[in-house]
Amino acid sequence: MSIELVCPAGTPSALRAAVEAGAHAVYCGFRDETNARNFPGLNFSPQELRDGVRFAHERGARVLVAINTFARAGAFEPWAQALANAAEAKADAVILADVAVLGYAAAEHPNLRIHLSVQAAAATPEAIGFYAETFGVKRVVLPRVLSVEEIAALNRAIGIETEVFVFGGLCPMAEGRCALSSYATGRSPNISGVCSPPEAVAYSEDKGGTAAKLAGFTINRFKPAEPTGYPTLCKGRFVADGKTSYLFEDPTSLNAAGLIANLKKAGVTALKIEGRQRGKGYVAEVVRMFRRVVDAVEAGQPPLEAERMLQAFVEGGRQTSGAYKKTWR
Repeated sequence: MSIELVCPAGTPSALRAAVEAGAHAVYCGFRDETNARNFPGLNFSPQELRDGVRFAHERGARVLVAINTFARAGAFEPWAQALANAAEAKADAVILADVAVLGYAAAEHPNLRIHLSVQAAAATPEAIGFYAETFGVKRVVLPRVLSVEEIAALNRAIGIETEVFVFGGLCPMAEGRCALSSYATGRSPNISGVCSPPEAVAYSEDKGGTAAKLAGFTINRFKPAEPTGYPTLCKGRFVADGKTSYLFEDPTSLNAAGLIANLKKAGVTALKIEGRQRGKGYVAEVVRMFRRVVDAVEAGQPPLEAERMLQAFVEGGRQTSGAYKKTWR
């Protein structure tokens, strides 16, 4: 079976750009708290989703809707409405994480295909089996902490499809489980859609350079000539045992384009590009390049120089294969 390229669509124009650039499927979300990328100026209204699904289907692409946050106690209505809107739009699948949302979808929308979000952080046969048997989940998006060999072993042990991230932001924590930003800012990344909300970010300068702060906590210090980065807790520099380093993860981007043949051999069904907060120009170029790589793999052609091709699109010009090769363990 051909491997599927699943691409980000933060706006209707990005959806159209991704489809026209060769995406097999796009994923998007509504303009509310049911969506883990609930940024101002992004996402879809119910009507925009209906139009987007129609556009994609006319061109042979699928649309997956991320309703992937954890519902607030006593305020379930937005998640129920989002599921109804996705079903009405004839979305090809919904991407869910919360067991309550999963249970409601399975009971109230039995014909709606369910994918398990990376936010659920399911990475064992037992966890994945529970979601598949209990809620009828057809595909699981795996956390970015597994090697290719571990993914292959996992696929041999489960009976549903797997989807893995191959490009974009690299989250070193188990997705959906990071409490660092909630502790610092008092806001949950689950509902806010971002782990470092802009209103909590500040920079201060002195003769030694620039300090990047999040909610008053200094996350990083930069020398006068050093490029100043955005203060994300997991990618900050900290002092531990007298040594200053990027304790959790360097500010770098995931690029596993050179491993697509290996991931296909490991039994992966779909490849996911991160970046719903990115503009349509970025989306179009990244999707176009990845489609070239996927088509070459499917045709059995020699591998393209994928890492070099995508160098201009990675964070700070730095890229890594992340956990796929486990160089950090």
